[in-house]
Formats: sequence, C-alpha cells, structure tokens
Amino acid sequence: MTKTTSELTERAIGLLKELIATPSFSGEEEQTAMRIAEWLAREKIPYKRQGNNIYAFNKDYQEGKPLLLLNSHHDTVRPNSAYTRDPYQATVSNGKLYGLGSNDAGGCLVSLMAAFAYWYPQKGLSHNIVLVASAEEENSGPNGLNSMLEILPPIDVAIVGEPTLMDLAIAEKGLVIFDAEVHGTPSHAAHPNDDNSIYNCIPVLDWFRNYRFEKVSEVLGEVKLTVTQINAGTQHNVVPAKVDLVIDVRVNDCYTNREIQDLLLAEAPCKLKARSLRLNSSSIAADHPLVRAGIGLGRNTYGSPTLSDQAALSCPSLKLGPGDSRRSHSADEFIFVEEIEQGIDLYIRILDEFLTGTNENS
Repeated sequence: MTKTTSELTERAIGLLKELIATPSFSGEEEQTAMRIAEWLAREKIPYKRQGNNIYAFNKDYQEGKPLLLLNSHHDTVRPNSAYTRDPYQATVSNGKLYGLGSNDAGGCLVSLMAAFAYWYPQKGLSHNIVLVASAEEENSGPNGLNSMLEILPPIDVAIVGEPTLMDLAIAEKGLVIFDAEVHGTPSHAAHPNDDNSIYNCIPVLDWFRNYRFEKVSEVLGEVKLTVTQINAGTQHNVVPAKVDLVIDVRVNDCYTNREIQDLLLAEAPCKLKARSLRLNSSSIAADHPLVRAGIGLGRNTYGSPTLSDQAALSCPSLKLGPGDSRRSHSADEFIFVEEIEQGIDLYIRILDEFLTGTNENS
C-alpha cells in the first residue's frame, strides 16, 4: 500500500532530528548509517550496507530497465566556533529546524528517502530506482558515493540531493586544487639578496590574478581561479628558499580537469602539481525529461559553482533539494520545516512525471 505524503513527511522529519543528534563527521558516520538503516527497516524496505553507505532498490526492480539514482549524504563538517545553539540538539523555532547538517544535507537526504519510500512499491515504472545515502561527501573521501559505483549497476541518470531551494542545478563546476612553489635563494635577512622567494611571488600572484581561461560556459560562466593559501618562512631573520601556494580552480563544463592541468602546467610562471583530477564538472541537458518535469512544475534552472557528489558521476545528473546552500557550514544551521514538506512533495511530483509520464499520483 502506497504511503501518504503526510505520513512520510512526519517520519522523515523525525529521522532528520535523529541524524542531527548523532555526530557524523566525514569518515565517522557509523551511527547515522545505523539510523538510516533502521528507518528503512521500519518502512519495510530491504537495504544493504557498504561501509557507511546505505543503499536500496525499488521493489519492482527489473533487469534491462535504465537505472535512476537518488543520492544524498549523511556526513557533516565539524561545527564552527560561532554556534550559539547546541549543534546536536534538533529544535524547531519559528518554523526553522536547527541543528548541524539540517540544511547540508540532512533535509535533502530525508526528503529523497521519503520520495523513494513513496515510489518503492510502485509497479510499471520507466526506470529502476536505487537510493544511496552516502558517506564522506564533505571531504571527497575514498569511501563515499565514488566507492559505490563499482558495486551498483550502471547508472543512467541521477538526482543528487543538495540544498538548491528546489530549483534545478543542471550543471555544476568541477574542482582542481594545485600546489605551487615559487623558489628563490635562501639567506640571512641582514645580507643583500636579489632572489628573495617572497618577492618573487609578486609577479606570480599577479599572473594568477589576471589569468583567464578562454572558454565561457552558457550555464556555468567562466572558469574561476583563486589563490587561497600562501605559506613561507620559519623565522624573522631567514629568507626562505621557497614559498608554497595553493590554487583553487573551479572548472566549467567547457574543459576537462586534465585540460585545465595541461594549460596551467604549460603557462604558469612557477612549479605546479595537481592534487587530483577526479572531480570533474557535471551536467544534464536542459531538455532532459527529468529537467522538463521540474520546469513543468515551475522550477528554475541554473548552474552551480559549488561541488557535490555529482563530481563522482559520469551519467547525466541533476542537483536538486530543499534548503539554501548559503546556510551550509554556517553557525546555527537550519532548514525550514516547510522546505522539507515542499521538497518531498516536489520530488514525488517530478518523479511522477519522469517515471510514469502522468500526474495521477501527485
């Protein structure tokens, strides 16, 4: 028997309160994985566990059908020092549900789980469905969604739950982090030195500040390059041999990460090394049926500058969820209860159009 949205919403909010009360820093999500598994068991949905990732397939799974992934994460960052509330105490005040991970991405996760529970028993769907409540998203760790891709059947399309105000992020920038070195001649500060590594940084920093990548995306705009860290020296009277820089590059969908690497290695006026090339940009066609379903329900499309587990996927993927990304990682994090209610309803209705081509179940 199909569960009503009001029943699922009440139980989803209850789960979110449990998750908030359970610390789940990246790599330490054992207990939240248990809470998620217990919730699925109460909904009579069989599940499997791989590390701290919990996953489940729809009841009427049929070999040969394309596979739709519903994914969000249950790990959190650590609470910052500006919190005035207990980050692990789920409280509701003036319609806001407060707590660490409420907005990023607990509200998205429980809303997707409620939508999955709604569609779990349905027959005759156009796609099989797999739900993955994943770990290690916040630190892009090795044991999160990326580790599940070897276990799951090939995925044809995905919804990744992140706070987007339930608008449709049809593209997301990738990320490459570079470590850079600017060298010079070490010396005593009391003696002349025309090869000071710190002074040598001045034209290098100016080069990075003014560098522009040629290709501009219609959805994601320019590639954004930012120097984010600088470190040098051990004491006041020693000119250091080198200065270490960190360069953060947010990559649009006109480039692969390898192309970004090749360009900068060829042109940058200093030594560079990329930490990883695996976090590529991701997108879904604006006319994809999943996107059309959301547009038909009045949702807007946009390109997202922030990174998510979409970066692990090679299939078309849509980032979509309740909450506002500007609240993520903030002190006294919260999500409106109404956003969760609307999020569950919209997930179900978008999937109704996508999976059945009708609105009879909305």
